[in-house]
Amino acid sequence: MLEAPLFLIIAIIVIALIFDFTNGFHDSANSISTVVSTKVLSPRNAVMFAAFFNFAAAFGFGVAVASTIAKIIQLDYVDATVVPYIILSALVGAIAWNLITWFVGLPTSSSHALIGGLAGAGISAAGFAAVKWSTVGEVAAFMIISPIIGLVCGFLFMAAILWLTRSVTKPIAETYFKRLQLCSAAAYSFSHGTNDAQKTIGIILPLLFSIGFFGVTADPNHLPVPTWLIIISYVTIALGTLAGGWRIVRTMGYKITKLRPVHGFAAETAGAATILGASAAGIPVSTTHVICSSIMGVGSTMGASTVKWGVARSILSAWILTIPVSACIGFAAFQVIRLIVG
Repeated sequence: MLEAPLFLIIAIIVIALIFDFTNGFHDSANSISTVVSTKVLSPRNAVMFAAFFNFAAAFGFGVAVASTIAKIIQLDYVDATVVPYIILSALVGAIAWNLITWFVGLPTSSSHALIGGLAGAGISAAGFAAVKWSTVGEVAAFMIISPIIGLVCGFLFMAAILWLTRSVTKPIAETYFKRLQLCSAAAYSFSHGTNDAQKTIGIILPLLFSIGFFGVTADPNHLPVPTWLIIISYVTIALGTLAGGWRIVRTMGYKITKLRPVHGFAAETAGAATILGASAAGIPVSTTHVICSSIMGVGSTMGASTVKWGVARSILSAWILTIPVSACIGFAAFQVIRLIVG
């Protein structure tokens, strides 16, 4: 394939930032659904609140998740001239899946859509050897592990709260938990930024490497992250959160289970703890998976019948489809680009 011209490199970076924006737009519901459904904040205030803490996560939490994403394509195996087209194809796959699931109101994983798109485009470009399958396998494993952790943490945390407040009257408890939920919503929005904004950073890093941005001696497995890239990625996801995704808010905040402030506090705290742990370990997880399962865990303390498992099953179906469908779109997109570029 021909070497990508500079204008195309710039265009791909812009498309990556559009993905970042759609990630914030798509996942804004994760940060605000519980605080809106419990009426602690109005939708407008909740969106601004979440956007601020999404951006605040840019400062001082590291870039371990970005480094993991950057290693999915084996840069020391794939020809540098092909990398921009792989990144472009992966973004087409991820954005297409994000928009499809947003349109039908299903909270799926932007992270896994991106990883699926990368894997599909990499295979299309240079075969299975182009993909670091150990990293993909780790991510796939945490597709299962992280929701389970969120579910268990949500259940246990809610059970502990119920025991600790057993002698407190409901009106008093509601008053305190409305205030506490502001803290838990801030923690969850912050954790969302620590994981999801870094995924865009991780997909731009190989692109910069392919055009020699880091110099000829750069190690593709240990790429430094420019400060400007961190800032622009976090600003973009915060703007996406400001735009909001109200279709998904309805599913997350109202259709899974009925929430009160105490439930929102428990779900957000459990979700934030799970995501922050994964971010510290450099594991890209689905913040959507985690908050959904945390809400289900909290809801199940009121009895299994209070959780609308039919909605949960439809969400699960979309999760299962995310990586293979986005991989197929990424694979096809690269083939089309190859035909066009030659």
